[in-house]
Amino acid sequence: MASILRSSILSGEIAQGESITLDGIGEQVGMSRTPVREAFQILASEGLLELRPNRCAIVKGISPDTIRDHYELRMILETEALKRACERMTSEDLASLEEINQQGKLAKARGDVSTYNLINQAFHMVIWTAAGSEKLKHFLSLLWNGLSMNKRITAQEYATTSQDEHSEILEKILQKDSQGACHLMREHIRHSMESMLMNFHKEDEARS
Repeated sequence: MASILRSSILSGEIAQGESITLDGIGEQVGMSRTPVREAFQILASEGLLELRPNRCAIVKGISPDTIRDHYELRMILETEALKRACERMTSEDLASLEEINQQGKLAKARGDVSTYNLINQAFHMVIWTAAGSEKLKHFLSLLWNGLSMNKRITAQEYATTSQDEHSEILEKILQKDSQGACHLMREHIRHSMESMLMNFHKEDEARS
């Protein structure tokens, strides 16, 4: 839930200054108040929401520094997870990654972005799990915000780029090139950061 809300705030889908409620968000995503309340608390601790009485919150402003901080933290944690995973991956883990990557290619070919979004997270989740640290996996799950799409390109175009990068990362993993895989993962997340920053600057210019 926190990842869904964070993505909406970082992308500008939920605007700065907008008031949101537990019931309103819960109805939108089909969840009870409890997970939504937890998500509000997480995002308030990150400085993205200001909690108000009566189960309400105000969306606080984001900045390029907010976006960079989020993605740079993901870069650090996700490359560490991948480094550990490369040392611990079983044949079953590798088979899962290959199967998920193939599903991603099929979803991309069909133009099925909704399915690709789920496959995208599944690809990363296999790596987080293989790292062998529940705490690291938990932090990465909290930080997850899915595709960070530049609004100047279509969802299909972004999914294509993301899938191609997954294939390159997988190839390095299969080659047992941990350093190369970690480098590609950093670049994969950096591309998401740059896309989100471009969105921010375009929206900032539109408001000016």
